[in-house]
Amino acid sequence: MGIILSLKNVSKTYELADGNWFKKKRTVKALNNISLNVFEHETLGIVGESGCGKSTFAKILVGLLEPTSGSVTFSGNGVDEDKTLGQGIQYVFQDPISSLNPRRTIKASVEAPLKALHNLNEQERGNRIRQAFEDVSLREEFLERYPHEFSGGQAQRIGLARSLVAKPKILILDEPVSALDVSVQAQVLNLLSDIKEKNGLTYLFISHDLAVVEAVSDRVAVFYFGALVEVGPAKDIFMSPKHPYTKLLADSAPIVGKPLYQSDRDQELPDPLNPPSGCAFASRCSRASVQCHKSTPALSQQGEAHFAACYFPL
Repeated sequence: MGIILSLKNVSKTYELADGNWFKKKRTVKALNNISLNVFEHETLGIVGESGCGKSTFAKILVGLLEPTSGSVTFSGNGVDEDKTLGQGIQYVFQDPISSLNPRRTIKASVEAPLKALHNLNEQERGNRIRQAFEDVSLREEFLERYPHEFSGGQAQRIGLARSLVAKPKILILDEPVSALDVSVQAQVLNLLSDIKEKNGLTYLFISHDLAVVEAVSDRVAVFYFGALVEVGPAKDIFMSPKHPYTKLLADSAPIVGKPLYQSDRDQELPDPLNPPSGCAFASRCSRASVQCHKSTPALSQQGEAHFAACYFPL
């Protein structure tokens, strides 16, 4: 499989204004020097606790945010032009209802990317939309209705259809089933699998649910405090994690009949306004040494296609 999307040394920093012109502005680094390749037709799972940079990462990929430094290339080309980016990468939002304009019909919402990105005539737009609705198993009559008339599962299918009409090569799925009932989650996951196979798509699947990520992903990338700390095949990540943080995530996942994991170590993320030197996970890690507190480890190979940023990998 070839590389379809590549990030090199991507960082995103925000400046915080406190109203005092004489004080030095404080900064928060949401992403810190991310380098990652995404391969054609794979599903790459993105995991990490809240505040680790997953959403910032996704928004940079679809052009909603610009990186402070570094580069993103799609199919070998830069993603500076919004139109080219929108044609190749589409975003499926976490909350399917709020992602649709309540004042517009479903047809108007789904038709928008075809007008903005492809300049198709009315007949061509109609054909695209009908095909997309068929792919997500929705009736064509739904096009004249409004978002409030649909259940969460139906709204998520509409969101998928809106992304598919643009004929993208990559779909970024941001918690696509977290807002759905468990019975509907399986239906949507099966639908996503069918759509991927039929259209030859590449998925970036962002989720807190490790069981879902393990089930759908070919590879998994683990984020912590804005940095990429581990990446590798999904079965290796979950069966034999190399970074202590990845093991902490796996141990913390609730499983029926298993007591909840408890640690006497600090459970909070570091202060983003006062980031620690060295490895950001060191204060929560039982394996940390003086070296871990002084310098940040780089990703190093731990097995075939398996990398972890740790001086003392498991």
